[in-house]
Amino acid sequence: MSSTYGGVWGDPALTVDTNNNFYYIHLNSGSGSGWWLDRIVCQKSTDGGHTWSNGSYFGMNNPKQQDKCWPIVNRANNHIYATWTQFDAYGTNNSSDSSIILFTKSLDQGATWSTPLRLSRRAGDCVDGSNTDEGAVPCVGPNGQIYVSWAGPVGLMFNRSLDEGNTWVNANIFVDSMPGGWNISIPGIDRSNGMPVCCCDLSNGPYRGNVYINWADIRNGSNDADIWFRKSTDQGTTWSARKRVNDDPPGKEQFFTWMTVDNVTGYIYIVFYDRRNYSDNETDVYLAASNDGGQTFVNIKLNQNPYTPSSSIFFGDYTNISAYNNIVRPIWEDENGSSGAKTIYTALIDSLYANPITWSGGTSTDWNNPWNWTPWSVPTGNQNVVIPQVAAARYYPNVNIAGLSCNNLTINGSASVTVPASMTFEVKGNLTIQNGGTLTNNGTITLRGNLINQNTP
Repeated sequence: MSSTYGGVWGDPALTVDTNNNFYYIHLNSGSGSGWWLDRIVCQKSTDGGHTWSNGSYFGMNNPKQQDKCWPIVNRANNHIYATWTQFDAYGTNNSSDSSIILFTKSLDQGATWSTPLRLSRRAGDCVDGSNTDEGAVPCVGPNGQIYVSWAGPVGLMFNRSLDEGNTWVNANIFVDSMPGGWNISIPGIDRSNGMPVCCCDLSNGPYRGNVYINWADIRNGSNDADIWFRKSTDQGTTWSARKRVNDDPPGKEQFFTWMTVDNVTGYIYIVFYDRRNYSDNETDVYLAASNDGGQTFVNIKLNQNPYTPSSSIFFGDYTNISAYNNIVRPIWEDENGSSGAKTIYTALIDSLYANPITWSGGTSTDWNNPWNWTPWSVPTGNQNVVIPQVAAARYYPNVNIAGLSCNNLTINGSASVTVPASMTFEVKGNLTIQNGGTLTNNGTITLRGNLINQNTP
């Protein structure tokens, strides 16, 4: 991908409208036209990403620099909104230089952009640290409201527009002090941030219109970064008590969080890196989910094996996650230590509530992981279970915790279930193994009903 408006640089952000037009927004590397970070570039694809336009741009205000942009599409009219940070001089500690949050919009599918408006009433410095205004993420409300959160010298801030970005609240709304600031030091990570993510519930459920903000900070100690959440039921005027999202005991680090709301179901999903299971820099990836408007969260480990990053290698600045109609796709990076090898992963989490409980295997072989099931729950002893044939990129279950059970268990053709050595598993109803299905029992299975094995002897 290339553009005459400057080379493709960092902070990539992708959004899509209801006409299946994709918009790739990124920084300018300074090659070709202009110089480093002199504008934000938006390139458009109308064919599913096969080809991309030369693009358009916004924010050019020489000699100032434009950084860390995030877009959102208003799906009622396909207008695009974007927020970002403008630096007088990036990376300087000169007290006369400042950073501010700006907003622009496109009413013609990315062809042109409005004159930027300033959202942050108090400027930050230009150091690119906790006293810099950064991390602005917009979202759209059910009646076209635009909500934006960001972090800066006084903590977590918020602004809103009720007229599609033409006017904004004069005094920014304070949300949280973010003790320690957004620039968080994590061992083994070259740099890390706790910048906020702002989302709104557009579903027709009971929490429609709620505004949510998710972030990380070190209020519990420099070696105890946690993931946090607040919500507003009045368009951001007031905010709920702060809720800790990670549900482990104190003392371990969670970092690089991102949030989304399924705008069909209203469920909230938050992905983050997590070290709760280790005493060193080994790192897992967790997903937290709420189906009650953020009153409670359940935490699920997504990755199969931990990894140990190296501080000598740039780790990146983001995770991300999307969800629609119970289809959830988090994304994260696995870094292989000093070798520098990086791999991008997702988990295939499909659907939440259905009957019977059906294995999907999108995350791992772990029977006890809710995200491997449709609906989103580990089967109990009174529920029927079906193990279907799954795609090659997915997994079949191992009963890896003793004492698990279900009612009827059906293993479809070409599907398999493994009960490892020393594991116990109880089938309280019938066990059906269809032709081509496999049950590998190296442990102990207790069958209360009938065995129906359709495999040819």
